[in-house]
Amino acid sequence: METLFSIPNLFTALRVFATPFILRALAEGHFILGGWLVGLAAFTDLLDGAVARRFGGETKLGGYLDPLADKILLSAVFIGLGLGGAVPMWLLGVIFGRDLWILALSGVALATTKYRDLQPSNWGKASTYIQVMTAVGVLAGNGYQDPALLMVCRGLFWLITLFSVLSAGDYTWRGVRWLAQRS
Repeated sequence: METLFSIPNLFTALRVFATPFILRALAEGHFILGGWLVGLAAFTDLLDGAVARRFGGETKLGGYLDPLADKILLSAVFIGLGLGGAVPMWLLGVIFGRDLWILALSGVALATTKYRDLQPSNWGKASTYIQVMTAVGVLAGNGYQDPALLMVCRGLFWLITLFSVLSAGDYTWRGVRWLAQRS
């Protein structure tokens, strides 16, 4: 039986535990503090993977918890940035609309088929990467009141939108194609 308590899983739990503090700091407009907290949380992500690989602590539970903790953290960062007025609320609609669409597609696949190989696509990975880079830019731009960086970030909002649509379309297409092959 797999153990719940491992050092890598502890680092993952710390990331989740830090999330409400990050959300509050950002929602209250404390972007430098929020940035440091996000940085510390991101460091726990590096540590959990490195420790798991180095010392053979990879677990099936950790394989589920780690990406879930990452999604919780990134979602909280954008919610905090939205509540703190650093990103427009329509951007939250785009980000969470994409996530809910993919979750709904996955739910349908799990409930109605035997398909269980739900892997992230390259478009999905690119979308997440752009979200992370935009969040870092928005934190820095607002924390240090850098108008040039904030202007770049406004352009990145549209890049997030483009990649969100492309990745949602890619997941949809993959699902339709898989179903068509089974018919």
